[in-house]
Amino acid sequence: MYSVTRLIDLAEPDRDRMVAALRGAASGAGALRWVVEPTLPGSRNGGDILAHLRFASKGQWDCAAAGFGRALDDPAVGRVNGAAYSGLPVQRARKPGTVYRALLLSVRAGTDPAAVARFEADLRRMPRYVRTITDWQLSRVEEATGASAWTHVFEQLFTDEEGLMGPYLMHPIHWAVVDRWFDPECPDVVVRERVCHSFCRSDAAVLRLAG
Repeated sequence: MYSVTRLIDLAEPDRDRMVAALRGAASGAGALRWVVEPTLPGSRNGGDILAHLRFASKGQWDCAAAGFGRALDDPAVGRVNGAAYSGLPVQRARKPGTVYRALLLSVRAGTDPAAVARFEADLRRMPRYVRTITDWQLSRVEEATGASAWTHVFEQLFTDEEGLMGPYLMHPIHWAVVDRWFDPECPDVVVRERVCHSFCRSDAAVLRLAG
């Protein structure tokens, strides 16, 4: 499957109008799953609107990209961060969560591939311990958009907002194992300082396979 995520910064008075415009573009794009929602408080560098579209193939996105891009070509849009990438989600619970979260990050150029592999393995370990994650996917970026040359996207569906802000962010697996890869004062750091942590309401089960 091929996914596209966009974090959109814009002037507050235009948010509702742009949400409607982007939903219209997403609904006409032929995506298997999609969500376009205002971001929730607590997002960091996460934009004012979070848009995520999931396709069966890159070719389907290539056919839809121009139309979606026209919706973003609006004077109200100030900045867009995002990524396009391939991959399959992992389902951990029968019922999908109601909060979609995307983390865009950039591993420093020249990082030892073995260190990158260990970093990715630690991220993949997290859903085993955080029970509020119902679905997840870790992907390497194929096409980056915005302020950084994003290399990875780590996505989850959480049971609810509290499941993200509490059991996930405060879990020992987070601060005792994973944070060392992000901490500039730790010798293991591989991630550049800036990350985009964005989340929104989602009732569309965007990390589930269509069917």
